[in-house]
Amino acid sequence: MTNRPTSGRPRTAGAPASGRSVAATRKAQDAERREALCAELATLLEQRTGTDGGHETAIPQLTLWRFANPTEPAHVLQQPAVYVVVQGRKHITVDEETYVYDPSQYLAVSLELPAVGHVVEASPDAPYLCMTLRVDARELAALIVETGRPAPRDTHDGRAVFVSSLQAPLLDAFLRLVRLLDAPQDIQVLAPLILRELHFRLLQGEQHGRLAEMAIGYGRLRRVAGAISWIKEHFAEPLQIDALAKQVNMSASALHGHFRAVAGVSPIQYQKHLRLQEARRLLLSEATSAESVAYEVGYASASQFSREYARLFGAPPLRDAARLRSRPDMLLDT
Repeated sequence: MTNRPTSGRPRTAGAPASGRSVAATRKAQDAERREALCAELATLLEQRTGTDGGHETAIPQLTLWRFANPTEPAHVLQQPAVYVVVQGRKHITVDEETYVYDPSQYLAVSLELPAVGHVVEASPDAPYLCMTLRVDARELAALIVETGRPAPRDTHDGRAVFVSSLQAPLLDAFLRLVRLLDAPQDIQVLAPLILRELHFRLLQGEQHGRLAEMAIGYGRLRRVAGAISWIKEHFAEPLQIDALAKQVNMSASALHGHFRAVAGVSPIQYQKHLRLQEARRLLLSEATSAESVAYEVGYASASQFSREYARLFGAPPLRDAARLRSRPDMLLDT
């Protein structure tokens, strides 16, 4: 199943032809504006990303990405951020749900989630180009208070990842932020203003309720976020669901249900992903044995570790590490 929200409203049967004509003209103009903004952003990103992979910028909240070819599906921990593609296309899958982001819609992730991601549309002549914006929950909360918008209703599916239509005002603010990289002397004063505008534009979109939940820690998202934080701090320790449920003031059954709804996996599966991702990092960064890594990340059995590692990453630990040293792009989260 592909999550691609539709844009626009159904036509009313009795709407006058002139009204439909005006609406169609405005829609065409908006599409042309988005296309022009994406094209200008693509030119700037190509200039700043000469090689494949991620490129940090002088604005800490902003990272630029480039891939000249499609990538293989890779298991990642998708980081909390807004992902805006201006050229190319990427898929990520959380649980059994696939999300597509491209120049028509952006991806937003509110919690660190296990996912399988891959770039599906890219070429040397038209590389995949993406901007990652790390969202500040405090900025969102301040804007919600200032604008006086009502508290959101928890009526969506609860998943901590979604796609939303990409609108021209949001792209325009991104364009000014990227242009600012050419004037480093202005970043300290102007970047906070543009970043604030970006947060405001995000809140104006169709996913205001989800973004508000990110800001104010509303409902089950707040409790699952607390559980994830605890698991990340104690991932190498045995996980007792009853004890974790008490930490976040929920019953064990409620925690399991809400956790899976938000993160797409159970708490035990989430811990396993953390352990195996950390094991992968250790194998790449240290000259050590797979057995010692297994014990370091919390496994009591080296053979169980090897089986679960191969099941997730497609190869035993040492063979996978050797493969990644020759293909570091397989680790990248865009």
